[in-house]
Amino acid sequence: MPGMILTQDSTFIIGPITKLLGYIMEGIFFVIDKIGIPNIGLAVILFTIVIYLLMMPLTIKQQKYSKLSAKMNPELQAIQAKYKNKKDNESMMAMNAETQAIYAKYGVSPSGSCLQLIIQLPIMWALYRVIYNMPAYVKSIKNAFFPLVDNMIAQAGSTEFIRGFANAGMYEKQFNNESFTGGVTTYVQNTFIDVLNKASSTEWLSIKDKFPALSGDVDQTLSLLDRYNNFLGLNIANSPSYMMKEALEAGAYGMVIAALAIPVLSAVTQWINVKLMPQQNTDSKSNDQQSAMMQSMKTMNVMMPIMSAVFCFTLPAGLGLYWVAGAVVRSIQQVIINKHIDKIDLDELIKKNEGKAKEKLEKAGIRADKLNAYASMNTKNVNSNYRSSSQKQLTQEEKDEAVRKSTEYYNKNAKPGSIAAKANMVKQYNEKNNKR
Repeated sequence: MPGMILTQDSTFIIGPITKLLGYIMEGIFFVIDKIGIPNIGLAVILFTIVIYLLMMPLTIKQQKYSKLSAKMNPELQAIQAKYKNKKDNESMMAMNAETQAIYAKYGVSPSGSCLQLIIQLPIMWALYRVIYNMPAYVKSIKNAFFPLVDNMIAQAGSTEFIRGFANAGMYEKQFNNESFTGGVTTYVQNTFIDVLNKASSTEWLSIKDKFPALSGDVDQTLSLLDRYNNFLGLNIANSPSYMMKEALEAGAYGMVIAALAIPVLSAVTQWINVKLMPQQNTDSKSNDQQSAMMQSMKTMNVMMPIMSAVFCFTLPAGLGLYWVAGAVVRSIQQVIINKHIDKIDLDELIKKNEGKAKEKLEKAGIRADKLNAYASMNTKNVNSNYRSSSQKQLTQEEKDEAVRKSTEYYNKNAKPGSIAAKANMVKQYNEKNNKR
Protein backbone atom coordinates (compact mmCIF):
# COMPACT_ATOMS: atom_id res chain seq x y z
CA MET A 1 0.00 0.00 0.00
CA PRO A 2 1.70 3.27 -1.10
CA GLY A 3 2.59 5.65 1.68
CA MET A 4 1.61 3.42 4.58
CA ILE A 5 3.79 5.27 7.08
CA LEU A 6 4.65 8.92 6.49
CA THR A 7 2.04 9.51 3.79
CA GLN A 8 -0.43 8.92 6.64
CA ASP A 9 -2.28 5.76 7.53
CA SER A 10 -4.79 4.81 4.81
CA THR A 11 -6.17 1.57 6.25
CA PHE A 12 -9.91 0.97 6.47
CA ILE A 13 -11.61 2.87 9.34
CA ILE A 14 -8.30 3.69 11.08
CA GLY A 15 -7.10 5.83 8.17
CA PRO A 16 -9.90 8.44 8.17
CA ILE A 17 -9.87 8.65 12.00
CA THR A 18 -6.09 9.08 12.01
CA LYS A 19 -6.36 11.84 9.42
CA LEU A 20 -8.96 13.66 11.51
CA LEU A 21 -6.85 13.38 14.67
CA GLY A 22 -3.86 14.54 12.61
CA TYR A 23 -5.71 17.78 11.84
CA ILE A 24 -6.24 18.30 15.58
CA MET A 25 -2.55 17.70 16.31
CA GLU A 26 -1.56 20.03 13.45
CA GLY A 27 -3.82 22.73 14.90
CA ILE A 28 -2.41 22.34 18.41
CA PHE A 29 1.19 22.50 17.19
CA PHE A 30 0.38 25.52 15.01
CA VAL A 31 -0.99 27.42 18.03
CA ILE A 32 1.91 26.64 20.39
CA ASP A 33 4.37 27.43 17.58
CA LYS A 34 2.75 30.85 17.13
CA ILE A 35 3.12 31.63 20.84
CA GLY A 36 6.79 30.64 20.74
CA ILE A 37 6.82 27.17 22.35
CA PRO A 38 6.81 24.65 19.47
CA ASN A 39 7.38 21.59 21.64
CA ILE A 40 6.30 18.06 20.72
CA GLY A 41 6.02 17.02 24.39
CA LEU A 42 3.62 19.88 25.16
CA ALA A 43 1.67 19.17 21.96
CA VAL A 44 1.29 15.49 22.97
CA ILE A 45 -0.04 16.46 26.42
CA LEU A 46 -2.55 18.98 25.02
CA PHE A 47 -3.54 16.54 22.25
CA THR A 48 -4.18 13.79 24.81
CA ILE A 49 -6.33 16.09 26.94
CA VAL A 50 -8.43 17.20 23.95
CA ILE A 51 -9.03 13.63 22.70
CA TYR A 52 -10.00 12.28 26.12
CA LEU A 53 -12.37 15.21 26.68
CA LEU A 54 -14.02 14.46 23.33
CA MET A 55 -14.43 10.81 24.34
CA MET A 56 -15.78 11.64 27.79
CA PRO A 57 -19.48 11.13 26.84
CA LEU A 58 -18.62 7.57 25.70
CA THR A 59 -16.71 6.96 28.93
CA ILE A 60 -19.63 8.18 31.06
CA LYS A 61 -22.04 5.95 29.11
CA GLN A 62 -19.78 2.95 29.60
CA GLN A 63 -19.46 3.62 33.34
CA LYS A 64 -23.23 4.02 33.65
CA TYR A 65 -23.69 0.69 31.89
CA SER A 66 -21.25 -0.95 34.34
CA LYS A 67 -23.20 0.46 37.29
CA LEU A 68 -26.55 -0.74 35.93
CA SER A 69 -25.03 -4.07 34.95
CA ALA A 70 -23.86 -4.71 38.52
CA LYS A 71 -27.41 -4.10 39.75
CA MET A 72 -28.97 -6.14 36.94
CA ASN A 73 -26.73 -9.24 37.07
CA PRO A 74 -28.42 -10.92 40.08
CA GLU A 75 -31.75 -10.88 38.20
CA LEU A 76 -30.14 -12.31 35.06
CA GLN A 77 -28.44 -15.02 37.13
CA ALA A 78 -31.80 -15.92 38.67
CA ILE A 79 -33.32 -16.38 35.19
CA GLN A 80 -30.36 -18.51 34.07
CA ALA A 81 -30.71 -20.69 37.17
CA LYS A 82 -34.46 -21.00 36.60
CA TYR A 83 -34.02 -22.41 33.09
CA LYS A 84 -30.81 -24.33 33.70
CA ASN A 85 -30.60 -27.53 31.63
CA LYS A 86 -33.90 -26.73 29.87
CA LYS A 87 -33.20 -26.66 26.14
CA ASP A 88 -36.66 -27.17 24.66
CA ASN A 89 -38.20 -24.52 22.43
CA GLU A 90 -40.79 -23.23 24.92
CA SER A 91 -38.22 -22.88 27.72
CA MET A 92 -35.80 -21.02 25.46
CA MET A 93 -38.55 -18.66 24.34
CA ALA A 94 -39.63 -18.02 27.92
CA MET A 95 -36.04 -17.41 29.08
CA ASN A 96 -35.43 -15.10 26.15
CA ALA A 97 -38.57 -13.08 26.88
CA GLU A 98 -37.69 -12.71 30.56
CA THR A 99 -34.07 -11.78 29.75
CA GLN A 100 -35.14 -9.17 27.21
CA ALA A 101 -37.61 -7.77 29.76
CA ILE A 102 -34.76 -7.33 32.27
CA TYR A 103 -32.57 -5.51 29.73
CA ALA A 104 -35.52 -3.31 28.78
CA LYS A 105 -36.23 -2.61 32.46
CA TYR A 106 -32.70 -1.31 33.00
CA GLY A 107 -32.57 0.46 29.65
CA VAL A 108 -29.38 -1.22 28.45
CA SER A 109 -28.37 -3.42 25.55
CA PRO A 110 -26.59 -6.78 25.92
CA SER A 111 -23.85 -5.36 23.70
CA GLY A 112 -23.86 -1.93 25.37
CA SER A 113 -20.42 -2.09 26.98
CA CYS A 114 -18.83 -3.76 23.95
CA LEU A 115 -20.20 -1.06 21.67
CA GLN A 116 -18.47 1.69 23.65
CA LEU A 117 -15.17 -0.20 23.48
CA ILE A 118 -15.56 -0.88 19.76
CA ILE A 119 -16.00 2.85 19.16
CA GLN A 120 -13.05 3.81 21.37
CA LEU A 121 -10.51 1.23 20.13
CA PRO A 122 -10.04 2.65 16.60
CA ILE A 123 -9.75 6.14 18.09
CA MET A 124 -7.04 5.02 20.53
CA TRP A 125 -5.12 3.20 17.79
CA ALA A 126 -5.39 6.21 15.48
CA LEU A 127 -4.19 8.47 18.30
CA TYR A 128 -1.14 6.23 18.73
CA ARG A 129 -0.42 6.39 14.97
CA VAL A 130 -0.45 10.20 15.01
CA ILE A 131 1.96 10.44 17.96
CA TYR A 132 4.27 7.73 16.60
CA ASN A 133 4.51 9.43 13.16
CA MET A 134 4.38 13.12 13.97
CA PRO A 135 6.10 14.32 10.74
CA ALA A 136 3.30 12.68 8.73
CA TYR A 137 0.66 14.87 10.38
CA VAL A 138 2.45 18.04 11.53
CA LYS A 139 3.80 20.02 8.59
CA SER A 140 6.22 22.09 10.68
CA ILE A 141 7.98 18.96 11.95
CA LYS A 142 8.13 17.43 8.45
CA ASN A 143 9.63 20.65 7.07
CA ALA A 144 12.47 20.39 9.59
CA PHE A 145 13.92 17.54 7.49
CA PHE A 146 14.38 19.81 4.47
CA PRO A 147 16.63 20.65 2.62
CA LEU A 148 18.61 17.73 4.14
CA VAL A 149 16.38 15.03 2.63
CA ASP A 150 16.43 16.48 -0.91
CA ASN A 151 20.20 16.99 -0.80
CA MET A 152 20.73 13.52 0.63
CA ILE A 153 18.61 11.85 -2.07
CA ALA A 154 20.80 13.56 -4.67
CA GLN A 155 23.93 11.92 -3.21
CA ALA A 156 25.09 8.71 -4.89
CA GLY A 157 24.67 5.67 -2.64
CA SER A 158 22.41 7.45 -0.13
CA THR A 159 19.63 4.87 -0.45
CA GLU A 160 21.94 1.94 0.29
CA PHE A 161 23.46 3.89 3.16
CA ILE A 162 20.18 4.80 4.87
CA ARG A 163 18.86 1.26 4.43
CA GLY A 164 21.65 0.18 6.77
CA PHE A 165 20.12 2.13 9.70
CA ALA A 166 18.85 0.01 12.59
CA ASN A 167 15.17 0.92 12.10
CA ALA A 168 15.23 0.86 8.28
CA GLY A 169 14.06 -2.78 8.23
CA MET A 170 10.55 -1.80 9.28
CA TYR A 171 10.27 0.29 6.10
CA GLU A 172 11.59 -2.39 3.72
CA LYS A 173 8.25 -2.57 1.87
CA GLN A 174 8.49 1.13 1.18
CA PHE A 175 11.99 0.83 -0.23
CA ASN A 176 10.83 -1.98 -2.53
CA ASN A 177 7.61 -0.24 -3.54
CA GLU A 178 7.32 0.73 -7.21
CA SER A 179 6.71 4.35 -6.18
CA PHE A 180 10.15 4.39 -4.54
CA THR A 181 11.99 2.44 -7.23
CA GLY A 182 10.24 4.54 -9.86
CA GLY A 183 11.55 7.70 -8.26
CA VAL A 184 8.23 9.29 -7.23
CA THR A 185 9.61 12.37 -5.45
CA THR A 186 7.13 12.66 -2.56
CA TYR A 187 7.23 8.92 -1.84
CA VAL A 188 11.05 8.82 -1.77
CA GLN A 189 11.15 11.89 0.48
CA ASN A 190 8.63 10.36 2.88
CA THR A 191 10.56 7.10 3.08
CA PHE A 192 13.80 8.92 3.92
CA ILE A 193 12.01 11.00 6.58
CA ASP A 194 10.47 7.85 8.08
CA VAL A 195 13.91 6.34 8.60
CA LEU A 196 15.56 9.57 9.77
CA ASN A 197 12.71 10.22 12.20
CA LYS A 198 13.63 6.98 14.03
CA ALA A 199 17.44 7.36 13.63
CA SER A 200 19.71 7.38 16.67
CA SER A 201 22.24 10.13 17.48
CA THR A 202 25.07 7.90 16.25
CA GLU A 203 23.30 7.35 12.92
CA TRP A 204 22.77 11.08 12.48
CA LEU A 205 26.49 11.69 13.00
CA SER A 206 27.31 8.93 10.52
CA ILE A 207 25.57 10.94 7.80
CA LYS A 208 28.14 13.71 8.27
CA ASP A 209 30.97 11.19 8.05
CA LYS A 210 29.59 9.54 4.90
CA PHE A 211 28.52 12.78 3.18
CA PRO A 212 30.67 15.69 4.48
CA ALA A 213 28.90 18.11 2.12
CA LEU A 214 25.69 17.57 4.12
CA SER A 215 27.19 18.55 7.49
CA GLY A 216 25.49 21.95 7.50
CA ASP A 217 22.11 20.46 6.58
CA VAL A 218 22.44 17.79 9.29
CA ASP A 219 23.27 20.41 11.94
CA GLN A 220 20.33 22.58 10.86
CA THR A 221 17.88 19.66 10.96
CA LEU A 222 19.15 18.39 14.33
CA SER A 223 18.93 21.90 15.80
CA LEU A 224 15.26 22.18 14.83
CA LEU A 225 14.40 18.63 15.92
CA ASP A 226 16.18 19.11 19.27
CA ARG A 227 14.11 22.23 19.82
CA TYR A 228 10.90 20.37 19.03
CA ASN A 229 11.79 17.20 20.97
CA ASN A 230 13.34 18.72 24.08
CA PHE A 231 10.98 18.25 27.01
CA LEU A 232 12.30 19.10 30.46
CA GLY A 233 15.84 18.33 29.30
CA LEU A 234 14.97 15.00 27.65
CA ASN A 235 14.97 14.26 23.94
CA ILE A 236 11.63 12.46 23.68
CA ALA A 237 12.51 11.12 20.23
CA ASN A 238 14.90 8.70 21.97
CA SER A 239 13.85 5.75 24.11
CA PRO A 240 14.63 5.77 27.85
CA SER A 241 16.83 2.68 27.31
CA TYR A 242 18.92 4.55 24.73
CA MET A 243 19.06 7.67 26.92
CA MET A 244 20.21 5.60 29.87
CA LYS A 245 22.90 3.90 27.79
CA GLU A 246 24.24 7.27 26.60
CA ALA A 247 24.12 8.69 30.15
CA LEU A 248 26.07 5.73 31.58
CA GLU A 249 28.71 6.02 28.86
CA ALA A 250 29.08 9.74 29.59
CA GLY A 251 29.01 9.24 33.38
CA ALA A 252 25.94 11.51 33.65
CA TYR A 253 24.17 9.54 36.38
CA GLY A 254 21.58 12.27 36.92
CA MET A 255 20.32 11.63 33.37
CA VAL A 256 19.92 7.94 34.23
CA ILE A 257 17.33 8.89 36.84
CA ALA A 258 15.65 11.26 34.38
CA ALA A 259 15.55 8.51 31.73
CA LEU A 260 13.85 6.13 34.15
CA ALA A 261 11.31 8.76 35.22
CA ILE A 262 8.90 8.22 32.31
CA PRO A 263 8.64 4.38 32.62
CA VAL A 264 8.21 4.65 36.39
CA LEU A 265 5.62 7.42 36.10
CA SER A 266 3.80 5.40 33.45
CA ALA A 267 3.53 2.37 35.76
CA VAL A 268 2.45 4.47 38.77
CA THR A 269 -0.19 6.47 36.87
CA GLN A 270 -1.56 3.31 35.23
CA TRP A 271 -1.84 1.67 38.66
CA ILE A 272 -3.70 4.70 40.07
CA ASN A 273 -5.98 4.67 37.04
CA VAL A 274 -6.82 0.99 37.57
CA LYS A 275 -7.58 1.59 41.26
CA LEU A 276 -10.00 4.39 40.40
CA MET A 277 -11.93 2.27 37.92
CA PRO A 278 -15.18 0.79 39.29
CA GLN A 279 -14.58 -2.77 40.45
CA GLN A 280 -17.24 -5.48 40.35
CA ASN A 281 -17.42 -7.51 43.52
CA THR A 282 -17.83 -11.27 43.39
CA ASP A 283 -20.02 -13.10 45.87
CA SER A 284 -20.74 -16.69 46.81
CA LYS A 285 -23.54 -16.85 44.19
CA SER A 286 -21.23 -16.02 41.30
CA ASN A 287 -20.78 -18.88 38.86
CA ASP A 288 -17.43 -20.36 37.88
CA GLN A 289 -17.30 -18.47 34.59
CA GLN A 290 -17.85 -15.11 36.28
CA SER A 291 -15.31 -15.89 38.98
CA ALA A 292 -12.73 -16.87 36.36
CA MET A 293 -13.44 -13.67 34.45
CA MET A 294 -13.02 -11.53 37.56
CA GLN A 295 -9.76 -13.30 38.41
CA SER A 296 -8.52 -12.67 34.88
CA MET A 297 -9.39 -8.98 35.23
CA LYS A 298 -7.47 -8.75 38.50
CA THR A 299 -4.43 -10.32 36.85
CA MET A 300 -4.66 -7.85 33.96
CA ASN A 301 -4.94 -4.95 36.40
CA VAL A 302 -1.65 -6.02 37.96
CA MET A 303 0.10 -6.72 34.66
CA MET A 304 -0.95 -3.54 32.83
CA PRO A 305 1.23 -1.14 34.89
CA ILE A 306 4.21 -3.49 34.58
CA MET A 307 3.75 -3.88 30.81
CA SER A 308 3.35 -0.12 30.50
CA ALA A 309 6.73 0.43 32.19
CA VAL A 310 8.44 -2.15 29.95
CA PHE A 311 7.03 -0.66 26.74
CA CYS A 312 7.87 2.89 27.81
CA PHE A 313 11.46 1.85 28.52
CA THR A 314 12.02 0.55 24.97
CA LEU A 315 9.85 2.86 22.85
CA PRO A 316 10.46 6.59 22.16
CA ALA A 317 9.91 8.70 25.27
CA GLY A 318 7.23 10.68 23.40
CA LEU A 319 4.95 7.64 23.46
CA GLY A 320 5.70 7.12 27.15
CA LEU A 321 4.77 10.76 27.75
CA TYR A 322 1.47 10.15 25.97
CA TRP A 323 0.74 7.13 28.20
CA VAL A 324 1.55 9.12 31.33
CA ALA A 325 -0.58 12.08 30.18
CA GLY A 326 -3.40 9.71 29.18
CA ALA A 327 -3.36 7.93 32.56
CA VAL A 328 -3.41 11.23 34.43
CA VAL A 329 -6.30 12.57 32.32
CA ARG A 330 -8.24 9.31 32.73
CA SER A 331 -7.70 9.38 36.49
CA ILE A 332 -9.04 12.92 36.76
CA GLN A 333 -11.93 11.97 34.49
CA GLN A 334 -12.65 8.91 36.60
CA VAL A 335 -12.85 10.93 39.82
CA ILE A 336 -15.34 13.31 38.14
CA ILE A 337 -17.34 10.44 36.59
CA ASN A 338 -17.47 8.51 39.86
CA LYS A 339 -18.96 11.56 41.59
CA HIS A 340 -21.44 12.00 38.75
CA ILE A 341 -22.46 8.32 38.74
CA ASP A 342 -22.81 8.24 42.54
CA LYS A 343 -25.34 11.08 42.34
CA ILE A 344 -27.55 9.15 39.90
CA ASP A 345 -30.67 7.63 41.47
CA LEU A 346 -30.55 4.18 39.86
CA ASP A 347 -34.03 3.26 41.07
CA GLU A 348 -35.48 6.38 39.46
CA LEU A 349 -33.52 5.66 36.27
CA ILE A 350 -34.80 2.08 36.19
CA LYS A 351 -38.36 3.31 36.69
CA LYS A 352 -38.03 5.64 33.70
CA ASN A 353 -36.53 2.86 31.60
CA GLU A 354 -39.46 0.56 32.47
CA GLY A 355 -41.86 3.20 31.21
CA LYS A 356 -39.88 3.65 27.98
CA ALA A 357 -39.75 -0.12 27.42
CA LYS A 358 -43.53 -0.38 27.91
CA GLU A 359 -44.17 2.43 25.41
CA LYS A 360 -41.82 0.77 22.90
CA LEU A 361 -43.66 -2.54 23.16
CA GLU A 362 -47.06 -0.91 22.82
CA LYS A 363 -45.92 0.95 19.69
CA ALA A 364 -44.93 -2.44 18.28
CA GLY A 365 -48.46 -3.67 19.00
CA ILE A 366 -47.52 -5.83 22.00
CA ARG A 367 -49.37 -5.57 25.29
CA ALA A 368 -46.78 -5.58 28.09
CA ASP A 369 -49.04 -7.52 30.49
CA LYS A 370 -49.52 -10.34 27.99
CA LEU A 371 -45.81 -10.46 27.19
CA ASN A 372 -44.96 -10.65 30.89
CA ALA A 373 -47.63 -13.28 31.34
CA TYR A 374 -46.07 -15.40 28.63
CA ALA A 375 -42.61 -14.88 30.06
CA SER A 376 -43.65 -16.19 33.46
CA MET A 377 -46.25 -18.84 32.53
CA ASN A 378 -45.58 -22.58 32.77
CA THR A 379 -44.32 -24.49 29.78
CA LYS A 380 -44.18 -28.22 29.32
CA ASN A 381 -40.60 -28.34 30.64
CA VAL A 382 -40.67 -25.55 33.25
CA ASN A 383 -41.36 -26.50 36.86
CA SER A 384 -44.79 -25.65 38.18
CA ASN A 385 -43.04 -23.82 41.06
CA TYR A 386 -42.49 -20.90 38.71
CA ARG A 387 -46.22 -20.36 38.07
CA SER A 388 -47.44 -17.15 39.66
CA SER A 389 -50.76 -17.63 41.38
CA SER A 390 -51.50 -13.94 41.01
CA GLN A 391 -50.83 -13.96 37.25
CA LYS A 392 -53.87 -13.42 35.07
CA GLN A 393 -54.91 -16.68 33.37
CA LEU A 394 -54.94 -16.40 29.61
CA THR A 395 -56.84 -18.37 27.01
CA GLN A 396 -54.82 -20.51 24.58
CA GLU A 397 -55.60 -18.04 21.78
CA GLU A 398 -54.22 -15.14 23.87
CA LYS A 399 -51.09 -17.15 24.69
CA ASP A 400 -50.55 -17.97 21.01
CA GLU A 401 -51.03 -14.33 20.06
CA ALA A 402 -48.53 -13.18 22.73
CA VAL A 403 -46.02 -15.77 21.53
CA ARG A 404 -46.49 -14.71 17.91
CA LYS A 405 -46.07 -10.98 18.59
CA SER A 406 -43.12 -11.39 20.95
CA THR A 407 -41.43 -13.65 18.39
CA GLU A 408 -42.01 -11.12 15.62
CA TYR A 409 -40.74 -8.26 17.78
CA TYR A 410 -37.57 -9.95 19.01
CA ASN A 411 -36.85 -11.56 15.67
CA LYS A 412 -36.99 -8.09 14.13
CA ASN A 413 -34.71 -6.57 16.78
CA ALA A 414 -32.53 -9.56 17.63
CA LYS A 415 -28.88 -9.34 16.66
CA PRO A 416 -27.38 -12.21 14.63
CA GLY A 417 -26.04 -14.89 16.95
CA SER A 418 -27.98 -13.61 19.99
CA ILE A 419 -30.12 -15.81 22.24
CA ALA A 420 -33.23 -14.20 20.76
CA ALA A 421 -32.17 -15.03 17.20
CA LYS A 422 -31.32 -18.64 18.11
CA ALA A 423 -34.61 -19.12 19.99
CA ASN A 424 -36.59 -17.78 17.05
CA MET A 425 -34.73 -20.08 14.65
CA VAL A 426 -35.63 -23.08 16.83
CA LYS A 427 -39.28 -22.02 16.97
CA GLN A 428 -39.53 -21.47 13.24
CA TYR A 429 -37.90 -24.84 12.57
CA ASN A 430 -40.35 -26.62 14.90
CA GLU A 431 -43.35 -24.87 13.38
CA LYS A 432 -42.19 -25.84 9.89
CA ASN A 433 -41.83 -29.51 10.87
CA ASN A 434 -45.19 -29.58 12.67
CA LYS A 435 -46.97 -28.42 9.53
CA ARG A 436 -45.61 -31.36 7.55
